[in-house]
Amino acid sequence: MKEYKVESRAYYSKLSVDKNHIVKSSSKEIQGFLDNYAKEGWQLVSTDAASFGLAMYVYLYFERDI
Repeated sequence: MKEYKVESRAYYSKLSVDKNHIVKSSSKEIQGFLDNYAKEGWQLVSTDAASFGLAMYVYLYFERDI
């Protein structure tokens, strides 16, 4: 049997000439989530992202065996 979990994060844009500044600033935090969940037996099975206004929303979908 599987257990599922969704982690959602919101990242906000700022004025910058670097169009990838959200990716660069959020990568370390997202990697931390992946590492912590992996220690607890969770596996990342899917991702999704959406943007609305100045925000980017990232969804991480995890599963693990019960």
